[in-house]
Amino acid sequence: MRPFPPSRVALSLFIAAALYAGGAHAQDTQAGSPSHPGDPSGAATKLQTVVVTGTRSVNRSQSSSLSPIDVVSSQDLQSFGDTQLGAVLSRLAPSLNFPRAPGNDGSGIVRPAALRGLSPDETLVLVNGKRWHTGALLNLQGALGRGSAPADLNSIPISAIDHIEILRDGASAQYGSDAIAGVINIVLKGAAGKGTNEASVTAGRYSAGDGKQWQGDASLGVPLGGDKGWARISVVDGHADATDRGGRDYRDPTSPVYGQKTQRIGEPDITTHQALLNVQYALASNIDFYAFADTSSREGTSPALFRTYNSARNVPSIYPDGYLPLNDVRSIDSAVVAGVRGTTEGGWRWDISGNYGRNRVSIDPIHTLNVDLGAASPTRFNAGRLIATQKAFDVDIARDLTLGWLDNPVTLAFGVEYLHQAYEIEPGDPASYFGTGSQGFPGFQPGDAGKNTRHDIAEYLSLENQITDKLSGSLALRHEDYTDFGNTTSGTLSARYDFTDSFALRGTAATGFRAPSLPQQFYSTTSTNVIGGVPTQIRNFAVGNPVAQALGAEPLKAEKSHNYTLGAVYAPGAWTLSLDLYQITIGDRIVPSENLVGDQVQAYLSSQGFANIQGGSYFTNALKTRTRGVDFSSGYRLDLGTAGTLQFTAAYNRNHTSILSVAPNPPSLAASGLELVRVGHIAQGYITDGAPRDKIALGTDYGLGHWNLHGALTRYGQFTVNQDPVSNPGFDQVFPARWLLDLSASYAVSGWTFTAGADNLTNVYPQKYKAGSDGAVGGTWPYPDYSPFGYSGRYLYTRVSYRW
Repeated sequence: MRPFPPSRVALSLFIAAALYAGGAHAQDTQAGSPSHPGDPSGAATKLQTVVVTGTRSVNRSQSSSLSPIDVVSSQDLQSFGDTQLGAVLSRLAPSLNFPRAPGNDGSGIVRPAALRGLSPDETLVLVNGKRWHTGALLNLQGALGRGSAPADLNSIPISAIDHIEILRDGASAQYGSDAIAGVINIVLKGAAGKGTNEASVTAGRYSAGDGKQWQGDASLGVPLGGDKGWARISVVDGHADATDRGGRDYRDPTSPVYGQKTQRIGEPDITTHQALLNVQYALASNIDFYAFADTSSREGTSPALFRTYNSARNVPSIYPDGYLPLNDVRSIDSAVVAGVRGTTEGGWRWDISGNYGRNRVSIDPIHTLNVDLGAASPTRFNAGRLIATQKAFDVDIARDLTLGWLDNPVTLAFGVEYLHQAYEIEPGDPASYFGTGSQGFPGFQPGDAGKNTRHDIAEYLSLENQITDKLSGSLALRHEDYTDFGNTTSGTLSARYDFTDSFALRGTAATGFRAPSLPQQFYSTTSTNVIGGVPTQIRNFAVGNPVAQALGAEPLKAEKSHNYTLGAVYAPGAWTLSLDLYQITIGDRIVPSENLVGDQVQAYLSSQGFANIQGGSYFTNALKTRTRGVDFSSGYRLDLGTAGTLQFTAAYNRNHTSILSVAPNPPSLAASGLELVRVGHIAQGYITDGAPRDKIALGTDYGLGHWNLHGALTRYGQFTVNQDPVSNPGFDQVFPARWLLDLSASYAVSGWTFTAGADNLTNVYPQKYKAGSDGAVGGTWPYPDYSPFGYSGRYLYTRVSYRW
């Protein structure tokens, strides 16, 4: 066993002394702004909202925050017809991107969201201030965030959310791993009583005639023990049909399906069932018990590429016309968090909690076959299961200390966290991995299967103070000790200076880190890809696999970041404006390597004792990147008296990621004369130009009597899709910016609200692929597969809700 470092011993003694003295705190993560019925997302109201993200102070508001924070209310989340949490947030927060991958194995069902153009796993997700577990699905098939396994935002029912706080700043020193780009903290609805219960039904369809959707939401609170506490249950149940924007197949005049649609692309069909229970109960006058438990099930089908009738990947006696393999994807998510918090007579605030989360993903190929089984092949397979679990135990303590040489109290906060994570691969049925395996998604082999775990012990310390009437600052340090890659320490220094009551400058300098995820270290699978017209068996190796090590794989290190933010806040009267510039440099960035294949690779592996292996890929700390950007937000609220209220909001984000360096080939390969491309042209394009270069979000709300009108205009900037420079030179394509308009009208009376609206009213689509492009698949896949707003067109919807 490794000895405790002196810093840990000292901090442990400090915590013990504080607890013996009677107590401690972690900030009340249940705190947050109430909903404001009738207030069309008023910026003035939000700026006075007490925020709990990125601070341990109990009275820090959005307007006085030392870092940029967006506050999204429950009313904001109901402003669109889309019912996916990530999609709605991407409209409301320009710094957040939510690409709508159509196929890509399970990524069309379990969709990642990302801040500031970085990878989805570089954004930390909290629920009521507690670390949410990451997902089991590893995004590998050519999508933004390739190689990431982030937390699934869409597993949390929208009906359970009071508001969301988006901290647009590095926060590893406060929260640990994954917070390089920022933090999304989802604050749940609480309380019980008149006016807190609500239910709604939403129904809609796309103007093209497909993609019918319906969803029912409800949130009901009941008091416990008189006024001692409450329990609130929130549920969601819904279904969405698929959309199809595939082109007609004119590739082979001899095909029996020539001129027909063979490839399905668009929104997947998804069935959703979700429930979340949130409870709080006063055990004593200054001690509360709290808990919340969530369960979510989402199931849908994700299409692969069409196999033609005469393909080597078809058995004509089963599919004489060819076939489109589908993957039946199911994600089952569950979480339980429970704790006790309180305040001592000495002013210590304390919070002790336990946290458990689990995500189980299955990807079962259907409407497919295994060519190596011939006519006896089944057409449905069990390909195995992916399971990710998290257990955490947290002790958080805080107190406002009065020091004679300072005008205002210092908020001292410290704590410890124990984190245990596990990742498991269960093998599929033998038919799913025999030979080349099931088409569309080969099953996990017994050699891929296994369970791997790690744990981490972390301690943090932070200080925050209103140093003078104009100057405030904070300092945070966090030390982590992971059993797989070792120790790391992060720090953050923030300051703010209010020149006047309406103008302030703020800035942050921080270091951060992201621990290599267990899927990145241990995910292993085998598939057959067509490379240069030749079917080639490719394996994604775990980094510890001897073949991967022969190809240069090394134990993964943590990503390390340096974050700098400088911003200004200006709030003259009814106006609110903020501008923040940022730079994020990430070293040892983890990405999947290229598929290392070819005759030279196979000959090299044979020389190393690995015969009959055609090559593969693995994860590697290959890149150093730099992201620079700017965030701007503005709001104006105008009270027109008897003519109603009018609110304008405007927000803008622009960022760009540059690759500063790519790790050289491993010395062992160079000595053998084998030169391999670690990160190729296409993969580099995902990182540097795959997300929109900028985004503009303009919003207007007008309220008069029972009526409310909402409009949103969003501009998604240009993005680029790179193509293979060898087989398809000159086909890199820049997709131009697009404007999308969303409109809705609501009428409220006697607790009822009736809404009708249209998302993407003007029926905008992204530009199509160039003719002949690899991405177009002969014209059957006309649109870029990671368009930031999809490509299903206009969506029309109605919603009826009731509040009591």
